[in-house]
Amino acid sequence: MSTPKTGRKIVLWRHGQTSWNLERRFQGSTDIELTETGVAQARRAARLLASLKPDAIVASDLKRAAATAAELAAVTGLTVSHDADLRETYAGEWQGLTHDEILAKYGEQYAAWKRGEPVRRGGGELETEVADRAAPVVLRHAAQLGESGTLVVVSHGGTIRTTIGRLLGWESYYWESLGGLSNCCWSVLGEGARGWRLLEHNAGTLPEPVLGDDD
Repeated sequence: MSTPKTGRKIVLWRHGQTSWNLERRFQGSTDIELTETGVAQARRAARLLASLKPDAIVASDLKRAAATAAELAAVTGLTVSHDADLRETYAGEWQGLTHDEILAKYGEQYAAWKRGEPVRRGGGELETEVADRAAPVVLRHAAQLGESGTLVVVSHGGTIRTTIGRLLGWESYYWESLGGLSNCCWSVLGEGARGWRLLEHNAGTLPEPVLGDDD
């Protein structure tokens, strides 16, 4: 009797803490750097992720994701590929506003988004458009893995949520069912007989608050 193959795995890893996370300020595609705490988070998480023996790393080109990915590259010796299509959702006029400011200025738009309606937050991208650009990048890099290979994707909370939803084949209305990722936590997709399966979500630490644009 043959041993079943383990299949490929995709680890979707959110970047470390930024000052805008702490201020609950919507980052979107604004290029904000990690705090010292964020760098330490990335360094700690990188040691854990290195134990998975990843075969490839691809990351958003925004500083907070690139710096997070660099910590894993340092302990694995892998080269990071950067792709702008893994950036966080562009949210136009929402970017730079705090959560409270968004509720005050765009309360109905926020409520419609939370109801699952297709909303261009701040005049920016739809969540389905984010998935349209990010999911193919992930699949393209995953396709280059060996049959039991592991890909680490370093990106952003909202982009990871939409990408997971797309890869699992869920309708966009249900993507909200995935809770947000804490800074420097990750989710794992495994290859099954009928496609990708969610094996872990928001893994990597004891419970911490989710401070991100997808909240």
